[in-house]
Amino acid sequence: MPATTTHHATTDGAHDFPVAALEGTHWIDHLRDHTPVLIRPLRPEDRQREEDFVRALSPGARRFRFMCTFKEASPELIDQLMDVDGDQRMAFVALAHEDGQLREVGVSRYSACADRSRCECTVTVAEGWHHRGLAVLLMRHLIDVARQHGFRQMFSIDSADNEPMRELAHYLGFRRTIDAGDASLAIHTLAL
Repeated sequence: MPATTTHHATTDGAHDFPVAALEGTHWIDHLRDHTPVLIRPLRPEDRQREEDFVRALSPGARRFRFMCTFKEASPELIDQLMDVDGDQRMAFVALAHEDGQLREVGVSRYSACADRSRCECTVTVAEGWHHRGLAVLLMRHLIDVARQHGFRQMFSIDSADNEPMRELAHYLGFRRTIDAGDASLAIHTLAL
């Protein structure tokens, strides 16, 4: 996979992103096709973007991400997705300009397990943004932050037929096993 470039953005507007969106920790990354995306932690004001992002996912993408199907995300699900604290629960969003709007085009997240040495992760990319390196970028930021917060292992539980996740996990160095109790599930594990 070709390398991507990362720029730590400034707040001078030089990257065509609104200045308000650039406060705090953030990166301007370029995808394989050189499209710039802003990657930063999920914020409370992103709630509508998160709702729109989930609504726009295909039924197959929803099944892979949430391990179930639904027509519309409930307010409780959106509450859960927005519940991040930057430590035990972290999420990074990828934002890009589409049709004159700054839209969420991808998200990665982790949630700590009870023992606080491991965290479960997920990554989801919007339709039309697949195969451009975005999931890799989102996961690399997530992995770096998980290490900084002292986690020793990251894992994901996925549908065994989720081929895109299988390829991504392999590329990032995760080890894949089939769940001993449910052969329809794959567990991807990365030592941090």
